[in-house]
Amino acid sequence: MFDFSIVTKWFDALLSQTLGLPSFWTILIECVLIGLLVLTAYALICIVLIFMERKVCAYFQCRVGPMRVGPWGIFQVFADVLKMLIKEIFTVDKSDKLLYAIAPFLVMIASVGTFSFLPWNKGMHILDFNVGIFLVTAISSIGVLGVFLAGWGSNNKYSVVSAMRAAVQMISYEVSLGLCLICAVILTGTMQMSGIIEAQTGPWKWLIIQGHIPAIIAFIVFLIAGNAEANRGPFDLGEAESELTAGYHTEYSGMGFGYYYLAEYLNLFVISGLASAVFLGGWAPLNVGITGFDNLMNMIPGFVWFFGKTFMLVWILMWVRWTFPRLRIDNLLKLEWKYLMPLMLFVLVLTTCCVAFGLTF
Repeated sequence: MFDFSIVTKWFDALLSQTLGLPSFWTILIECVLIGLLVLTAYALICIVLIFMERKVCAYFQCRVGPMRVGPWGIFQVFADVLKMLIKEIFTVDKSDKLLYAIAPFLVMIASVGTFSFLPWNKGMHILDFNVGIFLVTAISSIGVLGVFLAGWGSNNKYSVVSAMRAAVQMISYEVSLGLCLICAVILTGTMQMSGIIEAQTGPWKWLIIQGHIPAIIAFIVFLIAGNAEANRGPFDLGEAESELTAGYHTEYSGMGFGYYYLAEYLNLFVISGLASAVFLGGWAPLNVGITGFDNLMNMIPGFVWFFGKTFMLVWILMWVRWTFPRLRIDNLLKLEWKYLMPLMLFVLVLTTCCVAFGLTF
């Protein structure tokens, strides 16, 4: 499988050795280019996910979805983006101007930060620290502040109730998310994202296979808790339109609202990407120990494996959203504190025992 670090090392050598740039300018140029690539990928993936959700929703509701703007409606999302960009941005009277203004940016920072940890291919990752899993959970928690400050700073009673709901929900389900990731760390012996995927390369080495029952349970709980963490149905209590208007971003217009809209879809991609990287091997191909089959699987580029697994999980989460009704807030919290968290504490102990006694594949 192609190692993308060859390209990055070549580009670094081109700037520092061939062109003779000082280390400061080399690092600056690389950081600017990486930032542009991240924002471009961020925008393109959001556009794809918005169009995908509209078509998936239409399929489940026996409709055709947007069809007027462009063939098969593929330019409808671009039209909506243009409309959002030119809409007037207003501020709410008697609101907390500072909190109201910075809240959308906190959500975007959390979304882009976690997005930057996704491993696209072998040697193709933006951030790859030795405590990567810890940093992912830490940066993602910033989004809770953006949601809560939006409701509080808007000076709207519906937004405040929505923000309190969303904050309680996101903080609660972060516990199960963290326990799922700890199970993966125990099985692989590392907190580094690239190390977790390297531990899953080889015949039958995907974590849900080598970790068998504990890893499968952790994988399912991770998807459930991740869906709740992203405030998506049936866990979208923070945006319950029939009760709270539009939720915590009711008083936002233009790109203020657009940031929340983009962050929701990118969080869906991030949750699916983390699940595919941690439990399904990420860019690692499916090898079964048969030489011909394994060679054929290894010919498929790593980023194809990653995107294939990620979009499969995205489709599953969209399927869940448009199939199940919205939960009540008490049932939502009961699911976490009475069922998922005790289950994951048991799975954590079970995983530790399996690793200690060599009961993994």
